[in-house]
Amino acid sequence: MLEGLNTAAAGMAAQRQRLDAIANDLANANTTGYKHVRVGFRDLVYSQAGRPGADGVRTGAGSAAVFAGRSMAQGSLQRTDRPLDVALQGEGFLRVTMPDGRDALTRDGSLHVNGNGVLTTSTGSVVTPRITFPPGTGEKDIEIGGDGAISVRGQRVGELQMLTVRSPERMDPVGDNAFVPTAQSGAVVAAPRATTLAQGALEASNVDMSEAMVSMIEAQRSFELASKAINTADQMMEIANGIKRG
Repeated sequence: MLEGLNTAAAGMAAQRQRLDAIANDLANANTTGYKHVRVGFRDLVYSQAGRPGADGVRTGAGSAAVFAGRSMAQGSLQRTDRPLDVALQGEGFLRVTMPDGRDALTRDGSLHVNGNGVLTTSTGSVVTPRITFPPGTGEKDIEIGGDGAISVRGQRVGELQMLTVRSPERMDPVGDNAFVPTAQSGAVVAAPRATTLAQGALEASNVDMSEAMVSMIEAQRSFELASKAINTADQMMEIANGIKRG
């Protein structure tokens, strides 16, 4: 009976992790370029059940949640008409250097110019390679081409690099809508030629609100069923203890 309690508890823990992931998706439904989390489940270890001589009788230890990466599906484009807003169309990311010095990739194209005239993201990461605008440059003076070329009053000042990796879903999320490549994701390479930038637009989150709400209901129901299994196992143990005392 203790095995039944442990199995149900493992199921509750797995569904709690799934709920946490869904809640994070819903919280970032309006985050520019956000990619929703994919959570799966795996079967836990099996062990011999009953008497040692009962061959072939094995019971499992429940399930566990597994992080299956993020869906890199394209989000819808939203027009802002702000010159420093850019949206990637197709596979790829912008390369940035985070405040802690780490190189990262992001699809958050809400760009800004800091007090030193350097192009940064909305979270303060510096766009790499560094792009510095001449003094007195206004946002309306900036033009960003589909290939990432940046010009000020017709004079080229830099270029936004569009990069990608072999398995984007295997990159490590590090907060601020940024990702760090890992051994599983593969090395950073140039994005496909079909990838372009749209100036004056932002890529919306790819979270499907209706799908997320349905998944949340499913996780809640599964959590409730696992808790009822624990309650049933507890009642059975109580009955067994009563018989033993009698």
